[in-house]
Amino acid sequence: MESIIIIVFVLGYLAITLEHNIKLDKLIPALIMMAVCWAIVALGVDSFSTWFDSANHGLVDGFASMVHDDKLHLVEETLLHHLGKTAEILVFLLGAMTIVEIIDYFDGFSTIKTIIKTKKKKSILWVFSILAFVLSAIIDNLTATIVLISILQKIVKNRDERIWFAGLIIIAANAGGAWSPIGDVTTTMLWIGNKVTTLKLIEYLLLPSILCMAVPTLIASFLPAFKGEIDYTEEEDDKPKSKFSGRMLLIGLGAIVFVPVFKTITHLPPYVGMMLSLAIVATCAEIYSRRKFSLTDFNTMDESREHAAHSPVHSSLSKIEMPSILFFLGILMAVAALESLGILFNFASTLQETVPMMGTEMHMADNHRGVSDLVVMLLGVGSAVIDNVPLVAASLGMFSEPLDNELWHFIAFSAGTGGSMLIIGSAAGVVAMGMEKIDFFWYFKKISWLALIGFVVGSAAFMITRTLF
Repeated sequence: MESIIIIVFVLGYLAITLEHNIKLDKLIPALIMMAVCWAIVALGVDSFSTWFDSANHGLVDGFASMVHDDKLHLVEETLLHHLGKTAEILVFLLGAMTIVEIIDYFDGFSTIKTIIKTKKKKSILWVFSILAFVLSAIIDNLTATIVLISILQKIVKNRDERIWFAGLIIIAANAGGAWSPIGDVTTTMLWIGNKVTTLKLIEYLLLPSILCMAVPTLIASFLPAFKGEIDYTEEEDDKPKSKFSGRMLLIGLGAIVFVPVFKTITHLPPYVGMMLSLAIVATCAEIYSRRKFSLTDFNTMDESREHAAHSPVHSSLSKIEMPSILFFLGILMAVAALESLGILFNFASTLQETVPMMGTEMHMADNHRGVSDLVVMLLGVGSAVIDNVPLVAASLGMFSEPLDNELWHFIAFSAGTGGSMLIIGSAAGVVAMGMEKIDFFWYFKKISWLALIGFVVGSAAFMITRTLF
């Protein structure tokens, strides 16, 4: 039965990887994979000899000798446990996405265009790379890429020139997302899963991430594509459409940055702080939209519908990327099925025994087995080929190192930045590919080598600086 579950997972994984070839949204195989895997677990529970306790990160003693009803009860409890952990991530993402959409409702991101005062391509490259690095750490790398490419389209009119900038934005956005707990889905997963803390994540990864962004940008600035100036004249449409745009941008970004602070002070799960931030931003949005304070009007149905149509909160909620939320639900719960059977735990043990050690062993004094740097770097290379979300989800079930162990920080960096090496390897790359119709092989020939250099330099910097913490 375990073999069947692995086959189902591999087939589903393959369908997700080949999303653009088979023209099937990746949420579909993810949801099918989740449902089928757990159905097989429930139907064949008596055939399994081991069961993995995620709470204690160890195998359940005497599972094979349990009666059928006890095993089913354990399956239900485990399923509920994993659903709760997954829901924490999804609710957090929903809140962050809504805040970003509210900012966009007031055209807040258009105020960023006022920063760009130059026409030199090299200068514009650095401005957009730095903006991508900083913004992705606050609003996540996917959203930062969408925002900056949208702005780029209004500044660089020539598409052949623009796709070069887009390629470097992808690298910078993924690098910026790696050092922030709210900058990338995979980093958020590690943060919410109590594997990394905000301050240690910044300590370990800020310098490697900066180098991962700066070195490729520096090399690219000497390429012919970034020589000379662009032909740009400011148009009337470039100005913010709302007088509150700048204010809502600051409120929204400040609210998102407040979430790690809230978690540090209260020790509550991050989604609680995100819901508080969303409530504050939504309140300001309702006031600035000059509509009624309440989100629903009970006097007449017509007035209620009219308000819903114009409310910035309702409008923003209608634009949430629900396919991504459902994809995360499917893939995380499918990986949970593999984890619950102890498959990932056993695979990790085999991997650590067979792969040669490259770096220093970690926390051997605490009886924790060292994990090879090569394994983590291979994880980064793998994230360029297949989705990094299930890779990191699998690592959560594979390794048992404690909070803020250097392993988790290296995984955050490797999975976050490794995806830049192929345009399909990250959410930022995929969205840029769609917005600019960037060819896979063009990116592979022109940008991938820059991303590889950034990844290697950043990894080397991490290996050197981790000894300082």
